[in-house]
Amino acid sequence: MAQNQFSLLGQRRFLPFFVTQFFGAFNDNVYRQAIIGLLFVMGLSTAERGTYATLAPAIFILPYFLFSAYAGQLADKLEKSRLIRITTTMEIVIMSVAAVGFYLHSLPLLMVCLFATGVQSTLFGPVKYSVLPAVLRKEELVGGNGLVEMGTTIAILAGMLAGGAIFRLAGEHGELVAGFTVIALAVLGNAVSRLIPPVAPGDPTLKFNWNPLPESRKALALTRTTPMQRYAVLGISWFWFFGTIITSQLPTFAEVSLGGDERLYLLMLALFSIGTGIGSLLCERLSSHRVESRLVLWGALGMSVFLLDLVRRTWTPRGGHDIGIMEFVRDASHWPLMADVILIGAFTGIFVVPLFAMVQTLSDPAQLSRVFAGVNIQNSGYIVLASLSALALTKAGLTTPQLFLVLALVNALALLLWQRRLKTHA
Repeated sequence: MAQNQFSLLGQRRFLPFFVTQFFGAFNDNVYRQAIIGLLFVMGLSTAERGTYATLAPAIFILPYFLFSAYAGQLADKLEKSRLIRITTTMEIVIMSVAAVGFYLHSLPLLMVCLFATGVQSTLFGPVKYSVLPAVLRKEELVGGNGLVEMGTTIAILAGMLAGGAIFRLAGEHGELVAGFTVIALAVLGNAVSRLIPPVAPGDPTLKFNWNPLPESRKALALTRTTPMQRYAVLGISWFWFFGTIITSQLPTFAEVSLGGDERLYLLMLALFSIGTGIGSLLCERLSSHRVESRLVLWGALGMSVFLLDLVRRTWTPRGGHDIGIMEFVRDASHWPLMADVILIGAFTGIFVVPLFAMVQTLSDPAQLSRVFAGVNIQNSGYIVLASLSALALTKAGLTTPQLFLVLALVNALALLLWQRRLKTHA
C-alpha cells in the first residue's frame, strides 16, 4: 500500500499518466497565451484584442458541448492507454498546423487549431478521471486526485506564464519559437503517454451511438443515478462556476481594487493557483485516506470565510497606481490580503478533490467515462453561466469586491444546502 500520495509519483501505474496530463494542460495554456503575444506583435488594437479575449474561451469550450457524448463512449469502449496515445498524437498534428499559423500570422488558422485543441481536450477529459479508480486502490483515490488537481493547476499557471513570455523573450523570432515550443511539448506528451500501462475498457461491448443529442442527455442522466452522486457532480460544477468568476475578475481586481499594473494580476493568479495546489495535496491527510464527503463542507466554509475577508480588505480601492509586483509584495500591509487569496485557493482545492473521488466511487465502473462526459457537459454550462453572470453584474455597476461578496454569500448558501443533503442521505 502506498504510504502517501507522493509515493505514487514513483510508480509506473500513475507517473506516466500524471506527466502526460500535466504536459497537456501546460501546452494548451502556452498555446493560448502565445496567441495573445502574437496579437501584440501584429499591432492589433485594444478592441481587436478584446474581441479575441471574448471569442477564444468560447471557441475552446464549444467542443465540450458538441463532442463530450462521443468522448465518454470512446473512453468506456476502448482500452484507455490507447485512447490517450490517440489524443496526444492528435495534439502533435494540431500543434504542427498551429506552428504554420504562427509563422503566417494567420489568426483564422490559429482559431481553427484552438477549436481542435478543445476537441482533443474533450476526448481526453473522460479518460482523465476514469483512469484513476482503475489503477488506484480506494484508499489512494483522494491522494491521486489531489496530485492530478495540483498538477493541472500548476500546469495551467506555468503554461500561461511561459506562453506569455515567448514573444517578449524571443523578439523577432517569437513566431518560430512559439511554433517549435507547442510542437515539442506535444511530442513530449505523446512520448510519455506510451509509458502508460494498459487500462481495461469499462464496457468493450458498448454499442456506439452517433447521435449526440440523446447520448448527451444520457450522459447527463448518468450523473444523477443516486442523490449523493448528483450532489457531488453539482459540487464539481459549482467549483468551476466559483473559479471562473474569481479568475476572470482578477485582472480588474488587481488594477482597480489594488492599484496595480498589469503584472500584479499574474501575482494574484499565481497565489490563487498555488493555494489550490496546496489544498488539493492536503486532502489526503485531512481525510485520512478516505473518501470523506464532510471535507467538502470545510472547503466551502473556508472559501466563503476568506473571500469575505478579502472583500473586507479591498472594499475601498487602495491608493497608488501601477504598483509593481515587488513593490506590492514588500509592503507588509498587503501580506494578509495575499494570504486571503492563497487560502481561498487552498479551500477551493479541499472542496473539489473529495468530490471527484466521490463521483469515482459512486458511479458504475462500466459507465464511469460517460459519467464524466456528463460532468464535462454540465461544467461547461456552469462556466458559461459564470461568465454571463459576472458580465451582467458588472454591467449593472457592481465593483469586483461587491461581486466577490455576492459570490461568497451564494457559496455559503450552497454550503448550507450541501450540509442539509448530507444529513438527509447519511
